Amino acid sequence: MTRNDVHAKLDALAKPVGSLGRLEALAVELAVTGRSLTPATRPRRLVLFAADHGVVAQGVSAWPSAVTTAMVETILTGQATSAALATTHGVDVRVVDAGMAQPPRRPWPAHFNAQPVAPGTADLSVGPAMSVDQFDAAWALGAAEAQAAVDQGYRLLIAGEMGIGNTTSAACLTHALVGIDADTATGSGAGADAAMRAIKRDIVAKAVARLEGRTDKGALSAIAGFEIAAMAGFYAEAAAQGVPVLLDGYVTTAAALIAERLCPGTRSVLIAGHLSAESGHRAALAQLGISPVLEWQMRLGEGSGALVALPLLDSAAALLCDVARLADIGA
Repeated sequence: MTRNDVHAKLDALAKPVGSLGRLEALAVELAVTGRSLTPATRPRRLVLFAADHGVVAQGVSAWPSAVTTAMVETILTGQATSAALATTHGVDVRVVDAGMAQPPRRPWPAHFNAQPVAPGTADLSVGPAMSVDQFDAAWALGAAEAQAAVDQGYRLLIAGEMGIGNTTSAACLTHALVGIDADTATGSGAGADAAMRAIKRDIVAKAVARLEGRTDKGALSAIAGFEIAAMAGFYAEAAAQGVPVLLDGYVTTAAALIAERLCPGTRSVLIAGHLSAESGHRAALAQLGISPVLEWQMRLGEGSGALVALPLLDSAAALLCDVARLADIGA
């Protein structure tokens, strides 16, 4: 199935050609990523990967690492932004501990997977964030979650993340894989002030410089986060299964860059939910060759931007699946 096939179906529907503008463009993306002229957006699952980052010790964030655990607990109670949006839009949520320094308090709900790779990454400002073996373990964790979701019948997947300090890792990955300068790649994350951002930018520049231009798995493991490597594995497996994935913001797109670098073709199932307020996100999406559905200056993470864009995918699916053809109404 090609884009031309989707355009032909849209043009044959009971409406003026092109009259639904960007919704038709989104319908094309949904059909192509899902490899079907009758794409499905339900049932859908958000898998939220959580992990901590050793680089937080360098003052790159306005929040301490303990907030990762606090926010995961809030998500698990259904009171976080992502949980509220997921409930509103009928999205199943599963939370995965990819490497939290302090896991949520017991007992864990059934939809929480407590199998961390390690209690947080090492400080990437002074050395590799993780070993290649740890990277592989995180990747496998994400791939297993995608496989499980597909096996359980989910037709649309979203990955979210929770990890204080993870925009530093995302900036490193974008700087390394896209080639934009460290200043552009480095944003404010979860509220870093100008001084914090300057520290963060310098750390990003030095960490990537140590790679000496390498972007192999060993190099990427030195600057990644456990939740980011897990999301990369999640995306690669979703692509292998031919299941569409709705991307969230900057951190999830950094994971997509890893997946495309190590498993070329992963981008074929990706739809960008939104363009975040992080300065490097536009270049990261351009590298993947995908355009965002929304440009609303969101930067929360947790899969929240993707969840806000989700009803538009539902509309695109309804257009392709439920609207009559002109020929069917005798027009």
